[in-house]
Amino acid sequence: MHAEANRQTVELRIRRQDRPNAAPYWQSFVLEARAGANVVSLLMDLREHCVTKDGERVDPVAFEHNCMEEVCGACAMLINGLPRPACSALIAELEAPIRLEPLPKFPVVRDLMVDRARMFEHLKQVKAWVRIDGAWDNHERAPRISPQDWAANYLYSRCMSCGCCMAACPQVGSDQAFVGPAPLAQVRLMNAHPTGRYDKTERLHAIMAEGGLSDCGNAQNCVRVCPKAIPLTTAIGELGRQTTLQALKDLFGND
Repeated sequence: MHAEANRQTVELRIRRQDRPNAAPYWQSFVLEARAGANVVSLLMDLREHCVTKDGERVDPVAFEHNCMEEVCGACAMLINGLPRPACSALIAELEAPIRLEPLPKFPVVRDLMVDRARMFEHLKQVKAWVRIDGAWDNHERAPRISPQDWAANYLYSRCMSCGCCMAACPQVGSDQAFVGPAPLAQVRLMNAHPTGRYDKTERLHAIMAEGGLSDCGNAQNCVRVCPKAIPLTTAIGELGRQTTLQALKDLFGND
């Protein structure tokens, strides 16, 4: 009796797609959820016995997951219309029936799996990394940084490239060049790094070009849905000041 009290019947409505170019369709499933279950664990249970609400046995639902700790970002999807990681979406806190859809703005591979390659291409476009090799002295140790700067930078280092902010941004799309909020926030992070700052000018020029900072419409959807509460709009504001200063340097010279 106690075990039954710790379970609840849940209906899942899942938007499925068999192939990248296939037409999407909806299927409903009813299954038992354990106490404390999240969306990923429910999908794992469904994988073992994938029978629709109408009693039809179908192929297991394709989805991605890895860490189960809201660290990797792989399980992000649209849950009841909101982009969020499925591992931290607890069944008990979701309105029924629970609607699951692939993350928008990214090409669907199958069912709830999407291809995030475009976001990673944009990260490469803005050079969102710190070069280890260079003409500078590494001092054989990590560069020194103040506690205040470390705390500010840490907020941006939590990005797990889940794509939720990209999915919520009205300026991000397959027909638009905007790189999106996640790559912009990483530019802010890398520009503040003691070694990363050596490539600051190149990054700023990248986001001053087409598809860069000026394409942001300031909808602020990104900061509302970010599961890590990263201050994305603050980063965009700081980059606005950096690019303005860079434009003046380009016009009048660096001196």
